Order: sequence, then structure tokens, then C-alpha cells
Amino acid sequence: MSTTWIASMDSTLREYGARLRAFRPNARLYLINVIITGVSMGIYRLLFNFYALSFGFDEALLGRLITTASFTALLAALPMGYLADIIGRKFSLVLGGVFIGFSVFGLVLFPSVPMFYAMNILSGIAQSLWGITMAPFLVENSGEKERTYLFSFSQGLQMFSAFAGNWVGGYLPGWMGTWQNVSATDSVAYGWSLIIVAITFTLGITPLFFLKRQRLESEQRSVFAPLKYAAEYPAMLGKLVVPLLITSIGAGLIMPFMNVFFRQVHEQPDPVIGTLFAWGSLAMAIGFLIAPPMADRMGKIQFVVVTQGLSVPFLAMLGFSPWFWLSAGAYYVRLGLMNMSTPVYQAFVMEQVDPSARATVASLTSMAWSFGWAFSPTISGALQVRHGFDIPFMGTISLYVVAISMYWFFFWRKQTTTDPVPVSNS
Repeated sequence: MSTTWIASMDSTLREYGARLRAFRPNARLYLINVIITGVSMGIYRLLFNFYALSFGFDEALLGRLITTASFTALLAALPMGYLADIIGRKFSLVLGGVFIGFSVFGLVLFPSVPMFYAMNILSGIAQSLWGITMAPFLVENSGEKERTYLFSFSQGLQMFSAFAGNWVGGYLPGWMGTWQNVSATDSVAYGWSLIIVAITFTLGITPLFFLKRQRLESEQRSVFAPLKYAAEYPAMLGKLVVPLLITSIGAGLIMPFMNVFFRQVHEQPDPVIGTLFAWGSLAMAIGFLIAPPMADRMGKIQFVVVTQGLSVPFLAMLGFSPWFWLSAGAYYVRLGLMNMSTPVYQAFVMEQVDPSARATVASLTSMAWSFGWAFSPTISGALQVRHGFDIPFMGTISLYVVAISMYWFFFWRKQTTTDPVPVSNS
């Protein structure tokens, strides 16, 4: 038995290595960008909430800021999809990166409520452009055999980078505070930490300038393409988008506030939360990296349903455990299980459509994801101020169960029936 298992593992690793070696030059340059920007954004996501709270603002404002960025991304999705087709994937990625770096600088240099809102609007536009461009870019720069591996490997690298960023981020305010002779929880310490984030992120854009451009034909860039596609394939479009929409509504209730949850509910300091987030990113990275061979064997949709379904009990344990160690352990497992299916599902969605429709579908799925995050954080922030975290956690669990059931019903249960959607030949 052990010999058979070793032989199977050796075969899997050889196949995995072959898929990685098949990555094209554009894909490799993109992965370099992912590593650098992943570190900086890992620090940013850990520290920004604390930075805002250090000025005396509350969780309700944090929720409204997240809503502002997500609502902007929602409104910008269709025009950004069209823009991505017009200027090409390369300049879309570069422009999105420049906007994100500029928004972080603005938050630090002019720390006021109006500037927080303005920079979150800019960040929402950048997130929309970046997110819409990423999936079509990866599809167009990969073959069928290595595509799922590229999607998963890119997100795995991002999480490994976020692991480093979260770990450094837990200590960075202390280092900056010592340098500036202020407390580690002072706004000055957080501000200097975020300046380092902005500089690092901007440097990470450099590899994108070396990408080889690929432009779509003019007939594939119609501004009416989203409406045309929706009119031609409403059934499949609904199946692809609606479960993602419901998941986003649930995620928006809890995920933006996990650092606040561990500080307030379990009374943990910044270094502990930073380390927790770092190891959480590592758990996600491991999940992303092992996902492709598992999805190859199980099937993409089966993999999505099983891994997301298994994550739900751990989400309940995370939210309602009275012990920090148990909540932290559940946090790791839930992150790995729930998120390892994300790149698999992205690849699945992109494989369903013709190249001319990829940016359209990416726009619509981005809108679905942004819609939940546009409203849920504001609702959750208000609920937290009045009732704590119990109600938001129950809402997230319920919505996740509904979305997972839809994936099962739409794709797994009816696997033998397909909608007449054009399939990519690339």
C-alpha cells in the first residue's frame, strides 16, 4: 500500500512540475508582480482597520468605507470590462496597480473622513479594473492543461506573499513607533507602515511593463457586449453568477472584520493577530496549491461543493467558540477549505465562454461579488456596534449554505445537461 501511495505521489508531483514548467512568459511576469504586491497588500489588509480606529473612528465607519469601495467596484465593473478590452490586459493591470498605490498614499497623507471615502472610491475603481482583467489575462496566457494550475498557483503565491505581509505587518507598527517615539498603536506608527505598503506596491508593478500586449479584435469590443451576452445566455449566466452573489453577501458580513473580531472578542494584540493572519494566508496558499490535482480527479464543480461544504462547520466554530485557540484553529481550516475552490471556479467560469465574452463575464461576476460587499459591511458594522458578532456570523453561515446548495443543484446534480454556451478553444 505504501509503495503504491509513494508511486502515486511521485506521479502527481511530476505532473504538477510539468504544468508549472508550461507557464508562458507573460504568466511568469504576472506571478512576479503577484509576489511583490501580495506582501504589501497583506500588510495593508491587516493594518488599515487599526489605522482608522486609531483616529477614534468606529466599526460603523469601517463598514461604510468597505461598502464605498465595493459599491464603486460594482458600478465600474461594466465600463472597466470595456476599457480592459480597449486598452488591453497589460495596461489595464498597470493602471489598476497605479490607482491602488495612489489610493494608499492618499489615505496616509490626508487622513480625514472625506479622503478616506475618496480613496476608497479610487480603490474600488482599481479593484474592478484589476479583477476584471485578471481572469481573462490568465486564460489567454495559458493552455487548457495548465490553466487550472496557473489560476491556483497565482493565488497560492499571493497567499504565501500575504503570509509574509501579515507577519511583518503585525510588528511593523511597533518598529515604526520606536523610530518615531510613539506607541505602536498610534496613528503615526500605522501611517508610516502604510507608506511602506504604498511604496512596495508601486515597485511591484514594474514586471507588468514587460508583458507582451494582446489586443482583441474590434468586433469583440462592442460596448453592448454585456447586454448581448446576457440576452443570449440568461440561464447559464444566472447559474454562474447567482451563487457567487449570495456567497459575497455572506462574506461581506464577516470577512472584512476578522482582525476586529479577534481584537474585541478574544482580546488579542496586534502582533498575535498579525501572526494569526500570516498563518491563515499560509493555510490558504497550501489550499490553492493542492487544489488543481484534486480538482482534476474530482471534477471542478464537485471540488467546489465538497470543499466549501466542509468549511461551514469550521465557520460556526470560528464565530462561536469561547476559546481563542479553538477559534484560531477553525479560522485556519475554514480559510483553506472555503478559498481553495476560488481559482478552480474562476477557471471553470472562463472555460464556459468564447474569448469575446470573457471580459463581459468577468465584469458580471465581479459585479456579483462587489454587490454583496457593497452592502453587507455597512449592515454588519451597525450590527456589531449594537449586538456584537453573533448575528453577522449566523447570517454568513446561512448564506454560504444556500450558495453551496445552488452549486450542487445547478452543476453537479444536472451534470449531464448543458446550456448552449460557446466554449473556448484556447
